[in-house]
Amino acid sequence: MKRSLLITILLSICVHMAWSENTVVNISDFGVRPSGSKDMSGKIETALNKIADKYGKKNITIVFEPGVYNLHPEKARKAEYFISNHDQPNPKSVGLNLTGWENLTVNGNGAEFMCYGRMLPVALVNSSGCTLENLSIDFANPHIAQVTIEQSTDDGIVFRPEKWVKWRIAKKHRFITSGDGWELCPRNGIAFEKDSRHMVFNTSDLWCPVDSVVKLPDGSIKAPKWKDSRLKPGTKVVLRTWDRPAPGIFLSLSDNTTLRDIKVHYAEGMGLLAQMCDGVTLTRFNVCLRGDDDPRYFTTQADATHFSGCKGHIESTEGFYEGMMDDAINIHGTYLKIISRQNDNTVTGRYMHPQAYGFFWGEPGDSVQFIASAIMQKEGDINVIESITPVDKPEITGAKEFRISFRHKLPDSIGASSRAYGIENLTWSPTASFTHNRIRNNRARGTLFSTPRHTVVSDNVFDHTSGTAILLCGDCNGWYETGACRDVVIERNHFINSLTNRFQFTEAVISIYPEIPRLDQQTEYFHGGDDVPGIVIRDNTFETFDHPILYAKSISGLKFQRNRIITNSDYPEFHPNKFTFKFQKAKNIVISDNSFDHPDNVSIDIE
Repeated sequence: MKRSLLITILLSICVHMAWSENTVVNISDFGVRPSGSKDMSGKIETALNKIADKYGKKNITIVFEPGVYNLHPEKARKAEYFISNHDQPNPKSVGLNLTGWENLTVNGNGAEFMCYGRMLPVALVNSSGCTLENLSIDFANPHIAQVTIEQSTDDGIVFRPEKWVKWRIAKKHRFITSGDGWELCPRNGIAFEKDSRHMVFNTSDLWCPVDSVVKLPDGSIKAPKWKDSRLKPGTKVVLRTWDRPAPGIFLSLSDNTTLRDIKVHYAEGMGLLAQMCDGVTLTRFNVCLRGDDDPRYFTTQADATHFSGCKGHIESTEGFYEGMMDDAINIHGTYLKIISRQNDNTVTGRYMHPQAYGFFWGEPGDSVQFIASAIMQKEGDINVIESITPVDKPEITGAKEFRISFRHKLPDSIGASSRAYGIENLTWSPTASFTHNRIRNNRARGTLFSTPRHTVVSDNVFDHTSGTAILLCGDCNGWYETGACRDVVIERNHFINSLTNRFQFTEAVISIYPEIPRLDQQTEYFHGGDDVPGIVIRDNTFETFDHPILYAKSISGLKFQRNRIITNSDYPEFHPNKFTFKFQKAKNIVISDNSFDHPDNVSIDIE
């Protein structure tokens, strides 16, 4: 019997090893190789289907050969995805459509996916334990146009498009840019210094009227309506619209995902958008130029990375984020606005922002809380979802409204007055760590965190982020992005000349700025709390030319300790906030043991 038992154990071990063994597949064996000028979209889709049919969708490593793989939309897989914080054109053309895989590794081996037209380069959906590594994403003809200022006078601006920009002068003498399947008339711009690549001081979002233009004999273009004395000859201006049809990489309803050694050089949306995912790790994930000699001055049309309604742990470490048109990272949930109350336990909730709807929001068993929008204050106790079903669509995909029933009775105030309320899903909120990253030369803000769970922002370099370097927000009125921060540690970061421009929420280098229309009616505090760690800012170095270091509104529990503030004269003072520390509706604030090279200039304003 002992011999039989031993044989049984050995057989069990062998079966388990065979089941868990990872199968390595060279995608070149399925006809996918660096493509020269050929379109690989259709071949990649066919190869992925063949690999799944032959090996299944579990424990597979797919390896690419190094080289360039051209991806065009015509033969790419078509898929309907509603992507948070993006426009919602459907269907989308997807370069690598990875759905339903488990323990998949895609090793690009240095592969570069060069996209054309309008595409979603990579989608990883309904998957578990997957890794994407060693690859890059770019577009041959970006939808952002770059021009060089040649003259700037009272008669208008003369500019020259970069060589790669496809342009023409259309009806009404409008400057039009185009590519495969798209045509745009950009009227907004961001200006960069030629040599430093910093955003031009105090220019923010430019209005660039490029109609009534004239082509000059030397090939440059004169725009008589575009007048701006701040734009000196040699300035690089990136002309853009506000379109954001798709990110570079899309993650949805996937858990334990790792992205490692990836570069996104351009996308007409976010570099990475992850929604309703459980655990995402970014290691050396870069949204960056191709190097110091890259003729482009821009990367993505919006955020470098963005996490909407995720849970588990979100981590970004050793990343490099530059030249994007928004934040390096934004972590938040989405408030549903309560539209109607059916009974004491049931409401209809609605996605409100036009770029955030159509995707899974919650499920039975999730914990939620209710927020009075005007005062951004909790109403009643935490409740639990019993059922949730779409109202305006037969399925979740594309839905804006949901009928939600809760385990416990709703507060009497909901539905009994004209006051607006939002619902926040507390279960789908992550812990976060943003460490050892570098951010430079981007528009708007450095980082944005809106999660009630433990968040660490440490050992990063914020180099000319143009606006606020770190923002803690919360808004149930415009963006509808949750939620209050209860436990945040900001330590050992180096801030270099943040706040050279002004954008939304940019009141100081670190800005704690929930959107509260009726702050005067608020009786509690939005951020922090009496029984939580609150916000701790310690051991950081601030190199700055202006006054505002910290702004905080509606907060209980904030420590600013052992920080070093160094003043330079790199730019003139210009910010309307003239206080080092400014607080509105704040309590339990500690400012101690900090080092100021000009202590006589330190000022505090408390409202």
